[in-house]
Parts: sequence; C-alpha cells; structure tokens
Amino acid sequence: MKRIAVLILSLMLCSSVFAQTENIQDTTAKPQASLVLKEESFDFGKIPQGKPVVHNFEVTNNGKVPFKLDNVQASCGCTTPEWEKNKEITVGTSSSIKVGYNAAAEGPFTKSITITYNETQTKVITIKGEVWKTPAASAPNNP
Repeated sequence: MKRIAVLILSLMLCSSVFAQTENIQDTTAKPQASLVLKEESFDFGKIPQGKPVVHNFEVTNNGKVPFKLDNVQASCGCTTPEWEKNKEITVGTSSSIKVGYNAAAEGPFTKSITITYNETQTKVITIKGEVWKTPAASAPNNP
C-alpha cells in the first residue's frame, strides 16, 4: 500500500513540475531568406537532335533579408546552369538562372537543377522534353 501511495505522490510531483516549466523560444534566430520561383519546371516539347536549347528561370527574393545564390548544380553534364555568382539579390528584386540543355541523345529527358542559397536552403527546378532524331542526310532535290 505504501508503494502505491509513493508512486501516486511521485506522479503528482512530476506533473506539477512539468506544468510550471515555461516554453522558452530562441529569439536570436536570424530572419530567413525567401526565394520564390516564377516557375519550377519547363517543358521544351519536341526538339531536334544536335540543337542545344536554353530557358531562363526567374527567382525573386520575397524574404526579409538579402541573399546570394551559393550554387546551382545540374543533375548531369548535358545540362548547364548559368547565374550571376556573388550577386546579392535584395528584398523584392529578381534575378535569373539560364539553363541550357545539349540535345545530343535521342528520346525523352527530364533533368533537375538544385539551387542552393542562404548557405543551407535549396530549391529544385526541372526541365524536360523529347529529342527527335534528325535525318542523317538532307532531303533529296525536287526534280
């Protein structure tokens, strides 16, 4: 009987201690940058083999602090992103990322590009389409 009373008393003591603790929030957290993409993917449709294509993705800073694009990395070597390195994107302004695709291989493709900004934050954009094989020779002359 003593054990049950001690157990109940212990539970009541623990619950009262937890009820009196205060939630302390970290007020030293930095405001986060907010990168907004005008579009997260682009479809080139059908493109001829051997003809590289390019698309510009627009990025806007809708946060409360400026940021830089730290890195823009494509999933393969056939996709080449270009951006202004070390350019600060201030609050309310935009910049662009030019993404090129070398249409060398025939068939459908989907490629991802990872944008790293504010040192640790990331966003992913995608390009896709279908490459059709161009004829090996030119069309015959019309008599």
